[in-house]
Amino acid sequence: MTLAAKREGRFTYADYLGWAEDERWELIEGVAFDMTPAPTEQHQRILMNLAALLHRALEGGPCRVYPAPFDVRLAGSATTAEDEISTVVQPDISVVCDPGKLDEAGCVGAPDLVVEILSPSTAYKDQTEKLAAYEKHGVLEYWIINPDRGSVLVYCLEAGTYGKPTEYRSPEQLPASVLPAVKIPLLKVFEE
Repeated sequence: MTLAAKREGRFTYADYLGWAEDERWELIEGVAFDMTPAPTEQHQRILMNLAALLHRALEGGPCRVYPAPFDVRLAGSATTAEDEISTVVQPDISVVCDPGKLDEAGCVGAPDLVVEILSPSTAYKDQTEKLAAYEKHGVLEYWIINPDRGSVLVYCLEAGTYGKPTEYRSPEQLPASVLPAVKIPLLKVFEE
């Protein structure tokens, strides 16, 4: 099921900045998506387990791990005007290895790795609109976690497109092609 759009029309990051701070929204190609309802306990547990594992694996290196909420403005460059940015997302986890993409507002440009954890209210959007946006804007690796299956679909950008994903299931080790030294034990990601 897809989330309801805020209202008819196209929006930019400039519009987004004017919306109430106590509401969570994402823009995908100018369409506003409400980020409610709040994630489940299972979603948040998986998020924290994976974020902690990634943080430990990347400690001391240039890459940084950012759990949601963290704005990722998928724009051509850091100098793109606010009224020209039409995609602002809050991935469950973003890994950014180029400090030049970070500013006080979050990330501008494509993170190296993005993770989304499926839930009934976001599954369609994560597997369609976000998949297309991440591919279009050059996210090198996109993981879609399915809590019910204990699995992760991994999309890797090659020649500007995502090919067929590779599926990993618990208890396998999940490699990150953009982070060669990192292997994530899925048993620990899905651990209660």
